[in-house]
Amino acid sequence: MAETLTPTALTLKDIAREAGVSLATVDRVLHNRPGVRPDTVRRVKAAIERNAFQPHVAAAELARGRARRFAFVMPSGPNPFMQQIEAYLGEMSAWLSVRRLNVEMVATDVFDPSVLAASLEALSGDCDGVAVVALDHPGVRAAINDLVDAGTKVVTLVSDVPSSRRHHYVGIDNIAAGRTAGALVGRLAGQKSGKVAIVAGSQGLRDHAERIFGFNQVMASEFPGLNVLPVLEGRDEDDRSEQVLAQLLGKHADIVGLYNVGAGTQGVAKALSEAARDKVVFVGHDVTVLTRRLLLQGVMDAAISQNPGHEARAAVRVLLALARGEPILREQEKIRIDIVMRDNLP
Repeated sequence: MAETLTPTALTLKDIAREAGVSLATVDRVLHNRPGVRPDTVRRVKAAIERNAFQPHVAAAELARGRARRFAFVMPSGPNPFMQQIEAYLGEMSAWLSVRRLNVEMVATDVFDPSVLAASLEALSGDCDGVAVVALDHPGVRAAINDLVDAGTKVVTLVSDVPSSRRHHYVGIDNIAAGRTAGALVGRLAGQKSGKVAIVAGSQGLRDHAERIFGFNQVMASEFPGLNVLPVLEGRDEDDRSEQVLAQLLGKHADIVGLYNVGAGTQGVAKALSEAARDKVVFVGHDVTVLTRRLLLQGVMDAAISQNPGHEARAAVRVLLALARGEPILREQEKIRIDIVMRDNLP
């Protein structure tokens, strides 16, 4: 089998060489001209698809004379969902190469506004576009606005900062996700009355705050027999999430439901296990290796899933459209949510 070409810019000659045909034959296939045998057409098209080659895109990008640089500012630490996004970006190397795009990962503490703002400020004048998992804080808003003023295209990813001048948000409707979680916890708890715990990374993260808002809306309007306790913050860390939840479980014997808003899922599950609270309805987010195992074991009842691959691709496509001055295909970049339980695990 022929190897996939991986130079920074592919040409028609590269495709012709890999397919074992002449340059004229490749041109005929691209323009749907007659006189080419079906098996040759298939061979040329396979080489084009294998290398994610788009001749018009490649020509336009080559004419620019330099590659574009995009930075993805992501949370530091072992967040499985964020790691999935990074992995999908790595799988896009051929697609990025053809378009002369360099994507750099910048790991930072997104829970500390001064650290996150400093990470954004350090990118000023150095990037064509920035995608950031952002804390909704005045210092972070100011850093985003400064990037925009300097001509950088900025996309918020997963968690939005709508009061900033960012160009676009790529992520799910988090209020709807929170309302979905509320409906699941309430319905799965059945006729029980009691308390419901919430563990979040930080209420300063807009996605977490919006999920909590939606969750509380549904609990207050549809499940008055369930009393939602004050939100615990675990910074999406397993140890901290385990510690704060263990303390809460020790104080309240009548907790019947739990909503884990972000990551720290391993710690949440461990706290429930060690407190022997296996009857607590447990709803969280995202399908990862861990949540899949917890769903299969019956520890976790449901996960509200968003597609990390779609989010990674959408963020790059949106940044590229902004950099080119092209319209954003909003329906294509819309991120949907799915309810995943043990019996419908993908």
